[in-house]
Amino acid sequence: MDIKELQNFIKFVTKSGASEVSLETDSYKVTVKTGGGEPVQYVANAPAAVAAAPTAPSAPKAAPAAEIEDEFANCVAIKSPMIGTFYRKPSPDKPIFKNVGDTVTAGETVCIIEAMKLFNEIESEVTGKIVKVVADDMTPVEYGQTLFLVEPA
Repeated sequence: MDIKELQNFIKFVTKSGASEVSLETDSYKVTVKTGGGEPVQYVANAPAAVAAAPTAPSAPKAAPAAEIEDEFANCVAIKSPMIGTFYRKPSPDKPIFKNVGDTVTAGETVCIIEAMKLFNEIESEVTGKIVKVVADDMTPVEYGQTLFLVEPA
């Protein structure tokens, strides 16, 4: 792990809200401690695991998991196709792409994910109404993480 990867890992942990994250590979062990959340530990076999480390747990949900699952059981998730930073706007001075209650069509851009200084437009694969924005704007996301929940039309 070079210094730039270490700095990015520290920024990622700080934004995640976890109090402590440990990353361990065959060649090194890194522990980052912050002020909030719960401790999390990742163990990997290769240094490349830093880029693939999942996000730390978010704040506890107010409703039990079963109620949340029932509420969104008929929804389709728009998921992140890559690791990067999630943005709801095309630029800071522009309006957000989609909000809760907005209708989205298949192929329509719903957000941007920045990965390695490249801004990738993420398109919806389903037509319907956005019922929940799961990811927080300007935060790190992982591959396969749910960004939006859409009620199909």
